[in-house]
Amino acid sequence: MQNLKERIQKETKSFGRGVIKVDSFLNHQIDPELMGEIGSELARRLEGTHPTKILTVETGGIAPALATAAALRIPLIVARKRRAAGMPRELLQESTLSQTRHEAIDLYASPEFLTARDRIVIIDDFLTNSQTIKALARLAQSGGAQIVGIGVVIEKALEGGRQDLAELSIPIEALIRIGRIQEGELQFLD
Repeated sequence: MQNLKERIQKETKSFGRGVIKVDSFLNHQIDPELMGEIGSELARRLEGTHPTKILTVETGGIAPALATAAALRIPLIVARKRRAAGMPRELLQESTLSQTRHEAIDLYASPEFLTARDRIVIIDDFLTNSQTIKALARLAQSGGAQIVGIGVVIEKALEGGRQDLAELSIPIEALIRIGRIQEGELQFLD
């Protein structure tokens, strides 16, 4: 994923406190060609888990999750942050602390889409402190689904999320791993 690494080096801005801005190609403005490459690579790395569905949370995870689901030719489930019109009365629900908003958020999914027949790969844009990914795992498990893998575009390894997810005993794939953010400079891990 040399292209992704180069874009991060060239276009990412650091705002202190470990916050980096990648919205010129990943979150706000999305580069479709790069996103296709991201989806293909995550699919290649996680296809051995034999997933039946991809799970993500709105909004930052949608683009890489959709690209991965398209590459694997499986459905994508988007956990919602609020109840939407048309959703069933009884929903699967989990709570977590938002890394960016620093407030509690609820995640919702329809139980008809997360069942005991499903093998779920969670895809997100970032792995930081793992709280959102853990909430997605609990959400899927509450529907009876099995979590078989996790894929992220960027892992901020300095925040310890990978270690927190070790209890799941599943593959965790990060396309780019950042070991340190200091004075606007990013240190990449292999």
